[in-house]
Amino acid sequence: MNIALAGLGNMGRPMADRLLDRGFPLTVTNRTRERADPLIAKGALWANSPKEAAENAAVFATVLSDDSAVLSLLRGGGVLDALPKGAIHVSLSTISVAASKILEEEHSRRGQGYVSAPVFGRPDAVVAGRLRVLCAGDPASVDIVLPVLEALGSKVFRLGDSPPVANLVKLSGNFMIGSALEALGESFSLVQKAGVDPALFLEIINDALFRSPLYENYGNIMAEKRYEPAGFTMDLGLKDIRLVLDAAEALRVPLPLAGVIRDSLLAGLARGRHPLDWSALVLSHYDRAGIS
Repeated sequence: MNIALAGLGNMGRPMADRLLDRGFPLTVTNRTRERADPLIAKGALWANSPKEAAENAAVFATVLSDDSAVLSLLRGGGVLDALPKGAIHVSLSTISVAASKILEEEHSRRGQGYVSAPVFGRPDAVVAGRLRVLCAGDPASVDIVLPVLEALGSKVFRLGDSPPVANLVKLSGNFMIGSALEALGESFSLVQKAGVDPALFLEIINDALFRSPLYENYGNIMAEKRYEPAGFTMDLGLKDIRLVLDAAEALRVPLPLAGVIRDSLLAGLARGRHPLDWSALVLSHYDRAGIS
């Protein structure tokens, strides 16, 4: 199975590493070749363009930041026309439900498969093999790419034959992460204003109420002020909250808390915090509470 992977950012490069370590033949492409050099040294082939990478691929995986990046690569980059009939595009990106529907239609017209497979987990989870992978698409296509998805994560959740459903579930999950960040941010500002160490508060919550890996991981980042290097930046967080709001509007489902999270992220971005991890949302609450 010839696999091509486009996008060697914070998530894409460790994903490529895992595929190589598990013996998959891999061709990689990226805007800058320097990101690919360590992978080429391990046996990956280099393609000068996404179109070139797609020409002989049985599976073409994209790990890109947003709708625009994915759609421009598939359309403007010539991948849609270069990908052979019967080949499968696996989108590992967090994109909108609407963009996923467009990809489903474009690939169907060309006799190509399309599997939407967004993931839960940060770059360190990729390295440790702790990703959770969502996937949806034609069952025959999913069966073909399943070994690839299983190599990337510890568990794969099959969500049926409609690819956009996987994107909706992913965005809903990110909305829940954002909700946890919002709750932590508001609570941390409250207890810190009263003189309580947020780290101690977090220890109490995780012991007395509920132990959550999400609260523990993000809460420790907040308490220790480790906002850099970002595992997931504030501007990407805002992108996902906007996408879940768009999906909710299309389905006529109110999500009032999503609007609150959006405003907290916007307040941070207005202060130039876009390079920081989206857990730096807590700083917006410190600002409002007059905490330096």
